[in-house]
Amino acid sequence: MKKFYRVLSFAKPYWGFALLNVLFNLLTVIFSLFSFALLVPFLNLLFGTEELVTVRPDFSFSSDALFGTLNYEISRIIIESGHIDALLFICGILITAFFLRNVARFMASFFMANVRVGAVKDIRNAIYYKILILPLSFYNKNKKGDILARITNDVQEVEYSIMNYLEMLVRDPITVIAFLIFMLSMSPQLTLFVLVILPITGYIIGLIGRSLRKTSKIGQARMAEMLSHIEESISGLRIIKAFNAINYSDRKFKEQNGLLSSLMIGIYRKRDLSSPMSEFLSSVVIIIVLWFGGRMVLSDTSPISAADFITYIIIFSQIIPPAKTFAQGYYHIQKGIASAERIFEILDAEEVIVQKPDALPITDFKDKIEYRNVGFKYIKENVLNGINLKIEKGKIIALVGESGGGKSTMVDLLPRFYDVTEGAIFIDGNDLRDYRIDGLRGLMGIVTQESILFNDSLFNNIAFGSTKASKEDVIAAAKVANAHEFIMQMEKGYDTTIGDRGSNLSGGQRQRISIARAILKNPPILIMDEATSSLDTESERLVQDALSKVMSTRTSIVIAHRLSTIKHADEIIVMQKGQIAERGKHDELLAKDGVYKRLFDLQSFA
Repeated sequence: MKKFYRVLSFAKPYWGFALLNVLFNLLTVIFSLFSFALLVPFLNLLFGTEELVTVRPDFSFSSDALFGTLNYEISRIIIESGHIDALLFICGILITAFFLRNVARFMASFFMANVRVGAVKDIRNAIYYKILILPLSFYNKNKKGDILARITNDVQEVEYSIMNYLEMLVRDPITVIAFLIFMLSMSPQLTLFVLVILPITGYIIGLIGRSLRKTSKIGQARMAEMLSHIEESISGLRIIKAFNAINYSDRKFKEQNGLLSSLMIGIYRKRDLSSPMSEFLSSVVIIIVLWFGGRMVLSDTSPISAADFITYIIIFSQIIPPAKTFAQGYYHIQKGIASAERIFEILDAEEVIVQKPDALPITDFKDKIEYRNVGFKYIKENVLNGINLKIEKGKIIALVGESGGGKSTMVDLLPRFYDVTEGAIFIDGNDLRDYRIDGLRGLMGIVTQESILFNDSLFNNIAFGSTKASKEDVIAAAKVANAHEFIMQMEKGYDTTIGDRGSNLSGGQRQRISIARAILKNPPILIMDEATSSLDTESERLVQDALSKVMSTRTSIVIAHRLSTIKHADEIIVMQKGQIAERGKHDELLAKDGVYKRLFDLQSFA
């Protein structure tokens, strides 16, 4: 139940509303008890078994004192106005009590809505923030569809299965305890008998609940697998069609969907069993109590009258609905805890990239970047080995080499997307792990091979991450990136929405928007990861022209696929199997007739 209590911890900020809910639930119970207490004098009045009470009893918190006071008031009305007026008086009090009980019940639910919805909102906020700060390595090991399932389906299941029953957790125990206390004051012997029977039914219900929780967790995992398949299918639809894999993908989805459906049938059957089982067990308990109490009433030395016994049974029957609801809620909560466990797997995921408590602020790049004996591995096998490199301020450094050589990994270590596993990287003489992460990343602008854009306006994509950018600043950045002209040709200009991942733009246009975004940030360090490799010749010329303008005043690290684009770099680093194989200027490397020369000749031949 630790997961359950942890879910409840999200309701702490709304404790004021929870207290109001408890207050009105108490009032609901009080008005309920008062209305049922009126049944005793009502039945005695009908049966004519109660003698008139002419002396008001002393006040005390007991059922005898309450019944005595009611009998006194009814006796007074009978003496003064007759039996019909007394009956009318009882009916009026009953109507008032039932009205106040339902008003209190509504107010309890009214305030509980703030607790329920607020807690779920905070759970979603916590998951989304955690998703943003988790390292990229987390997403290398987990499917996006599974993560989406946790923030959507699992949170929805927690809301439905746990948060919807929060009020039940407060109201029903209060109701049962208060009614039991009242019953105990009416007949201790009969109530003790009831208390022996009820735990037995609770144990039987608990057995099914634990089984449901286990099955539900498997069901949520199956749902996540199916969502992952859907997400991958949508992303790779072009490949599915091109390779005639529609039937294969469809068959795979149907298999997953069939497994999920079979599992869900079992879950629903177990959950649906809760209502008839609890109702049957409740009926058995009532019948046993009727048998036991009936024997007491029929005995010669009965400690309870017939009217009191009828009232007792009616009050006891009112315990059954909250007990039944509690049992059903227990099933739902077990199902919800299975989803909560999946949610907490994300919230508890290790934040590998951590910031030191006394991290140094950094707002400017002054001297140099230095890799000292840097090594890195993702899981077991080393990706980088013994990297030593100095990048002076204002220089253009190019990283080239075969795929898998470690080029992208080298630049991913700079903004701390990953941390080195050996050695260290220094900026201006300090280990970059000693700096504040937001300050470190604020020094860098990144343009990747795949343009990462958002389904928003062109203005908001260029101004992304900058809350103070003006329209003039955005336009100026777009002009430097050779993007202003095509933007102005669009129907709404900078207010044009570009679609999912910029699908309404061409590859060259998307890349120029990415460059404009980096220019607007105005970073002293620019990282370009094969920014032109996927473009056609015309688009590459425009993008390369934009990049040349940007790099002229910044320290630039360029990962290049096309070697012709980095001829004028201050130093070219040739990577091979995670190590620096060669380094130097373009002409020097050609003269060495080594790895770089071979790569250059291959591209020239192509």
